Amino acid sequence: MWYYRMYMPKVVTKAVIAAAGFGTRFLPQTKAMPKEMLPVVDKPIIQYVVEELVASGIKDIIIITGYNKRNIEDHFDSPNQDLVNNLRIGKKFSDLKEIERISDLANFIYIRQKGPYGNATPVLSAAHLVSNEPFIYTYADEFFVAKPSHTKQMIDVYRKNGGSVLACKRISQPKEYERYGIVGGQKVDNHLLKVNKIIEKPGKSKAPSDFASVGGYLLAPEIVGYIEQIACKVKSGKELMLQPAIQAMIDDGLPVYACEIQKGTYYDTGNKLEYLKTVVEFALKHKDLNKDFKAYLRTISL
Repeated sequence: MWYYRMYMPKVVTKAVIAAAGFGTRFLPQTKAMPKEMLPVVDKPIIQYVVEELVASGIKDIIIITGYNKRNIEDHFDSPNQDLVNNLRIGKKFSDLKEIERISDLANFIYIRQKGPYGNATPVLSAAHLVSNEPFIYTYADEFFVAKPSHTKQMIDVYRKNGGSVLACKRISQPKEYERYGIVGGQKVDNHLLKVNKIIEKPGKSKAPSDFASVGGYLLAPEIVGYIEQIACKVKSGKELMLQPAIQAMIDDGLPVYACEIQKGTYYDTGNKLEYLKTVVEFALKHKDLNKDFKAYLRTISL
């Protein structure tokens, strides 16, 4: 029993969300409004990310922000008393209950990002809070809708195998091989690889598999040291990327797994077309809007 407990995996309770980008693809809308706060029907994008993490057992959510991101903090803060009074006067008690629920979702920590551009910098910004335990690292403009959630699926892989876990989806279109990081490795089962390489946007002819890394990671705490080593070598003006740090971990023998997310759909709202597709799909599933929205779509002449 002592031996078993000694090697039991730690409980994953923390998540880091990267939310420091400028959202230039959505200008001029994002000049005064964070892209993470763009609505998908009646919730901002980042709320879908947060709710999925919380439902998967995450207690502490560290959001890495930057310029013009105060709206994110306000959204997850306790509601303004004027708003509370207004909702009470209007007897909008369900709305009041909902905004109070949002502020109690998790323990929120906000850190301003410092350092070079790149997807590894948010991890370094949160290193002092996560460096001793595994944690989820994800982005504020993409998410899965899956049952069980994609975070739970990654945690399950970690509990069985240890190491780090990459959330993945299977791809087939040639253009997708030029859009994502593609992982290769030894097949564990039909939906799991033990990773031996990660290639960023290799194109189909050079891709080691059809597993595309999307939707985030469950990272072992050792990742921080590897990012720090790489950061010392990054030249001015270059990006500090996560993938080389993960590859260095693999090369040193630390286990990394690629988990194909089951029974789920991946949503990437980081560009206009995919954002609009997401809004339409969620509107068609919305319990109060779906019938009227479907009827309206039928009236549109294309």
